[in-house]
Amino acid sequence: MSNYAIAIHGGAGTILRMEMTPEKEDGYRSGLIAALRAGHAVLADGGSALDATQAAVVSMEDNPLFNAGKGAVFTHDGLHEQDACLMDGATRNVGAIAAVRRIRNPILLARLVLDKSPHVLLAGEGAEKFAVAHGMTLVDDPKYFYTEQRRQQLQKALAKEKEQNAVHTRLDHSDDQDRTGTVGAVAVDRHGNLAAATSTGGMTNKRDGRIGDTPIIGAGTYADNNTCAVTATGVGEQIMRGMVSYDIAALMEYKGMTLAEAANLVVMEKLAALGGSGGVVAIDRHGHIAMPFNSKGMYRGYMLADGTIETAIFE
Repeated sequence: MSNYAIAIHGGAGTILRMEMTPEKEDGYRSGLIAALRAGHAVLADGGSALDATQAAVVSMEDNPLFNAGKGAVFTHDGLHEQDACLMDGATRNVGAIAAVRRIRNPILLARLVLDKSPHVLLAGEGAEKFAVAHGMTLVDDPKYFYTEQRRQQLQKALAKEKEQNAVHTRLDHSDDQDRTGTVGAVAVDRHGNLAAATSTGGMTNKRDGRIGDTPIIGAGTYADNNTCAVTATGVGEQIMRGMVSYDIAALMEYKGMTLAEAANLVVMEKLAALGGSGGVVAIDRHGHIAMPFNSKGMYRGYMLADGTIETAIFE
């Protein structure tokens, strides 16, 4: 099979052109291209879609511009709690982790769970003990994840929360671009196998222990060779309520929709009807790619077998 391909996202949210400097845009596009090249190299060498999506996500976890790994957002108490998931479309095997605080590359721990554990999802301290038992070194200093931009985002969110609580209004995160940052990748390899991988620091100012859609199978991540592979980004609560990733696959399987038809229906209509903002990046075994989003912007891109590479931020 020669139409192997990879597609990625670096988060969706209130990404405004007026706030996007040329330097900032160059940084994000460079980060997307580096991740695409990392995943594409695996595919070009005959590697699996699973390994390719993992490689792309590791690249973004190591880039402090993205809300995963280094550069993850802060919780309400000034901590970093991260979630990740990896799913193999050939076997539907899954590895997922949630609410970990000391894992440099959460997607690598998710892969360990997939390969070495009879379980699907491990969380918190138990997940970190599992990591150590399998030779993974924990991050000793939480400052590894720190960036000044993320600290300022937390301070802004805390000030807004205090102001809203003072007047007894419902908390509104609708304009908080920092709560919807997630990275993800989907791929199809030379053998026609699909995979999806997603990693996130969650939302700025989230309560400790809050788990979003990323590690929830069928919500933020899903892959099945019979239909598609999907990774979602956006408001996790609504993505979970809509089971967004699986819903796209189900529409393809049970209603015979194309990938584009199913993805557009779920994101632009069904997710929007739940009040959800965000998007997905999805791929089928023929290499067709869909990247719909209903937010102001979504960092995204794809790379095809022939080396064609595209990145985008706005519509």
